[in-house]
Amino acid sequence: MTPPVVARAGAWPVERAAGSAAAFHDRPLPDPPARAVWVLDVDGPALVLGSGQDPAVVDADAARRGGVTVVRRRSGGGAVLLEPGEALWVDVVVPPGDPCWDDDVGRAFHWLGDAWAAALAGLGVAATVHRGPLVRTGWSSTVCFAGLGSGEVTVDGRKLVGMSQRRTRRGARFQCVVPRRWRPERLLALLVGPGPAGRPAEGLRAAAVGLDDLQGSPTLAALREAVLVELAKR
Repeated sequence: MTPPVVARAGAWPVERAAGSAAAFHDRPLPDPPARAVWVLDVDGPALVLGSGQDPAVVDADAARRGGVTVVRRRSGGGAVLLEPGEALWVDVVVPPGDPCWDDDVGRAFHWLGDAWAAALAGLGVAATVHRGPLVRTGWSSTVCFAGLGSGEVTVDGRKLVGMSQRRTRRGARFQCVVPRRWRPERLLALLVGPGPAGRPAEGLRAAAVGLDDLQGSPTLAALREAVLVELAKR
């Protein structure tokens, strides 16, 4: 991992670093517990599985041929494909007792979803924060962006900001990803089997959207700076 560039967004220390997805996911929470924002750029393609996901869903030969590293994160949800320059990955750490902390694990996402939605609004993108129960589809146990969880952000009903959470005694780590383009075919090529019966890939394509897929969309870099501005207000 390259040495991180350290800055601040209000009361949040911000680190930006480049390296492997595995190294980032293995990174421990701050000790002692403290606020942190980590902006992470992967240096190679990685298929990231959720903490409870069966590794048998991965086509190991396809991953090896494509030079894709298979990584397991410690937060829940389905698989996410990360490639250099193709996603904005921001982790936000909140210690217990912080003004942004919420004991309810579902409601805990809401403030962060609001920050993303406000950042998008400032860039001319109307977005909605999901505050209802988990929305499952035939694909959602396998592919992260096929379902919709509390606090996640949609545009015209399609998921744009995916989030997951890991909690320990030191705090909560919220992992946020925004794809530059939503092209699920590359992800599906790394998985075993054709997917759920009656759930063709066309349905998966309609579940989510990438930032570049939006008309007149901002860049990932612009969104990164905008969400840091919003975090600084909290």
